Amino acid sequence: MTPPAASSPPTAPVEARDHGGGLDAARARHGGERSDWLDLSTGINPLAYPVEGIPSAAWTELPDAGAQAELLTAARRFWQVPDRLAVLAVPGTSSAIAHMPRLAGRLAPPSADGAPRAVLIRQRTYNEHAAAFRQAGWQVLHAASAGTPPSAAVLVHPDNPTGDLWPDPLAAAGQDGLLVIDESFGECCPHASHVPLAGGRVVVLKGLGKFWGLAGLRLGFVIGEASLLTPLAEALGPWPVSGPALTLGARALSDAGWIAATRARVARDADRLDALMAPHLAPGASPRGTTLFRLYTVADAAALQDRLARARIWSRVFPYDPTWIRLGLPGRAEDWDRLTEALASAPGAAP
Repeated sequence: MTPPAASSPPTAPVEARDHGGGLDAARARHGGERSDWLDLSTGINPLAYPVEGIPSAAWTELPDAGAQAELLTAARRFWQVPDRLAVLAVPGTSSAIAHMPRLAGRLAPPSADGAPRAVLIRQRTYNEHAAAFRQAGWQVLHAASAGTPPSAAVLVHPDNPTGDLWPDPLAAAGQDGLLVIDESFGECCPHASHVPLAGGRVVVLKGLGKFWGLAGLRLGFVIGEASLLTPLAEALGPWPVSGPALTLGARALSDAGWIAATRARVARDADRLDALMAPHLAPGASPRGTTLFRLYTVADAAALQDRLARARIWSRVFPYDPTWIRLGLPGRAEDWDRLTEALASAPGAAP
């Protein structure tokens, strides 16, 4: 007699997370091939840093200490990291975000009564932070609460999707545990960086995915106290960053000419995008965001997204505000022409 097959263990439910991208879902609803679509939903620089000239050894050999040291030196120099702080390269900022509850737990042990610890994440912001803490058993607060004092805090600076800045993060956090300052879009406003505040209980996150347009490279950085980052380094193992990422990251962070030209270009393009969207704004509304993405308040964001999607242009809307639509920057001249034409035919456009 054949024994019954063993049942598979139950799979933990995966929390639904709202992100940009998702072209497969857009295609399922509106049709077309991926190559037909212009994706403006992510805020990633569409004219990415060039990736040519990576030596073959970067692909075929294990990443060595010399290449890692070169990358960290470039990162330290570019972000002007004080010598007292450590810089840790990680395989994408998202990987660091997933480990932040562990670091927070080192500064805030569990309460004696077993009550869950709380993290303060102000505003509706990039939702991977809240997801990471919830998965670790933390309670997520979006506003300070006298009844549940937070043991950690996260500030996204500039915020995604509003672009808001936190000029005094220590006051905004209002707690004594770990403070995570996510500057994934920080190269849009380098003058406002809080790297000088890192150390002690404060860590700052950086990455090459947005401004440099290298999201697929999966390269991020954590800046903070060496004693706090050591457990994270140990958890990531001996080769957390690939050889090509080490090589290209050091080159990109050191290319002052490309960086200056790109900052000027994205600022001009953000103004150009605002001008295109002006006829569609709700009365009294003003554009928000950063120079890599723009957030607009319109009468019906879902309707405008649907209209753009018929032209195979993908945008970002938000489940918590039906009037918000976010657009990244087009890159090529034909992409700008395509968006201009689609907006001109959308309701609300000026005659």
